[in-house]
Amino acid sequence: MSGLRVAVIGGGQNCEHEVSLASAASVARALAERDHEVVRLTVDRDGAWLDAEGGPIGLAAAVEVLRGCAVVVPVVHGPRGEDGALAALCELAGVPYVGSGVRAGALAMDKWTTKLVADAVGIATAPGVLLTPGTAPSYAWSHPVVVKPVAAGSSHGVSLVRSAEELPPALAAAFVLDDRVLVEELVVGREIDVAVLGRPDGSRTCSPSLEIVVDGLFDLDTKYDGSADFRIPAALDEVERKGLEEAALAVYDALGCAGVARVDFFLTADGPVLNEVNTMPGFTEQSQVPRMFAAAGLSYPDLLDRLVRDAADAG
Repeated sequence: MSGLRVAVIGGGQNCEHEVSLASAASVARALAERDHEVVRLTVDRDGAWLDAEGGPIGLAAAVEVLRGCAVVVPVVHGPRGEDGALAALCELAGVPYVGSGVRAGALAMDKWTTKLVADAVGIATAPGVLLTPGTAPSYAWSHPVVVKPVAAGSSHGVSLVRSAEELPPALAAAFVLDDRVLVEELVVGREIDVAVLGRPDGSRTCSPSLEIVVDGLFDLDTKYDGSADFRIPAALDEVERKGLEEAALAVYDALGCAGVARVDFFLTADGPVLNEVNTMPGFTEQSQVPRMFAAAGLSYPDLLDRLVRDAADAG
């Protein structure tokens, strides 16, 4: 099949800017390997749109570039990207794009809303409370909890709080990134991810599961310092595997996701507990989702080729 003209957007106005640049560069290289004509665009930290040479072109010119492409791959993780913002831009520009739409992106980025949706379809989540700057002073620590911004990624602003003294700095770090903070009870279980790939015909496929083995919390440092041990497929019995996949599909469908989404769980003695959903997860060749599908025989370039062709067909 002949290649498509594909726009790849990286960067973004959030704390995942550098991670997104790495994902976008890797995605562009892989798509070029499959003979697609790749057009690079970058959203700078201040919101400026840059062309492939790094020169400012402005939003209006960027939209014209997008309109000249068959499909867009918005590889911008986090707020003002993964949260549906770029999906909305593509919708308004009338250009097909890879990944979830506006509603699913916004719902999944909001960890509190994701919990409500999961609970509504019978998927367990960690008990937690939502705090704002106004309500946080009244929260009293009584047992170990995890503090996290409601809408941020790559574990930025996430803290494990083991004592009352650790709570104020943990809340302060989270509030730097969001004006809403989630405080969840610490869940004891194995950290296992399942990626779901939706196709235009309505079919959905689960990847082999991935278990994250770390000494302590899978935080920002352990995500990128190479100390985490990723085991693919996770050592699961048939009941555990089926339970995780059914839960992943239920949440994917309830949120209305499209393309690839990574659904993260804790596997406890009582079954899966949802942690979060990523509608645009890290996407270098060594990132979790590409490695999960590679374990099923779908290479990184082939996975991306499938995603852009599916998006073009669906659009």
